[in-house]
Amino acid sequence: MKLTILGCHSATPRWDANPTAQVLEVKGHVFLIDCAEGTQVQLRRFKIKFARIKHIFISHLHGDHFFGLVGLISTFRLLGRDADLHIYGPKGIKEAMLLQLKLGKSYTNYKLFFHELESTEPELVFEDDKLTITTIPLDHRVYTNGFLFQEKLGERKLDINAARAKGVDMSYYSKIKQGFDAPDKNGTIVANKSITTDPDPAKSYAYCSDTAYYPAIVPQITNATALYHESTFLDTHHELAEKTKHSTAKEAAVIAKKANVGKLILGHYSGRYRTQEGFKNEAQEIFEATELAQDGKVFDI
Repeated sequence: MKLTILGCHSATPRWDANPTAQVLEVKGHVFLIDCAEGTQVQLRRFKIKFARIKHIFISHLHGDHFFGLVGLISTFRLLGRDADLHIYGPKGIKEAMLLQLKLGKSYTNYKLFFHELESTEPELVFEDDKLTITTIPLDHRVYTNGFLFQEKLGERKLDINAARAKGVDMSYYSKIKQGFDAPDKNGTIVANKSITTDPDPAKSYAYCSDTAYYPAIVPQITNATALYHESTFLDTHHELAEKTKHSTAKEAAVIAKKANVGKLILGHYSGRYRTQEGFKNEAQEIFEATELAQDGKVFDI
């Protein structure tokens, strides 16, 4: 998994601080997660190919998370896109996008598929043979979801030397990787575990967009390889976090610790703070494996 932060600041964009958008590359897919104003410029800046984006996930309908979407859809059209585009987001996103396209007489020449969400329970929204994507219902001022990206366990690793030593023909190698036993040249069955090793552990990434402190998500994200959790405020402004249904860095760290995640990535910083080091310091008092999102920063998960 490779995570590229396109923007990680809250509310009003600045020349040096872009609101929320990020790209997750996993198992051959390039997923765009949230699409604030300026996202397509950031995609260009960090050399992410537009054509590889087939699925876009929008957490909620606040402008700093989706105002860049109609522009990106329109640019895809201007570039001659013909591949389908799937958009996952709260109910109402289809109406919002199609109205703007209608008024601008700029309907796409490719197919748009809207997957509108309204469940308050975790919901499987994407699955193929390599991964699943499930919503993470959050607690914000409007209907909001995070998203949990989970790899499926891969094939077993073939120990070629062991297979050859036991006289297993190479025509069985594909089945062996799938976990099957195989015969040797005399027809004796060779146990799969004697000629394979375990696959790499499956990784997972939990994206938790705007939310109040919400421990209800802990069971769903437990043991995630990495967690992105909003941290709009420091604990000194805890009352503002409660009022606006956002989280502090301290609260994000508590969630990470309760969920036993491998790494916590903080983001969605309020513009009232001149630097972000205070967020990291506050979180690390509770959860040491904390890192700061920054525009353009890449995380290998």
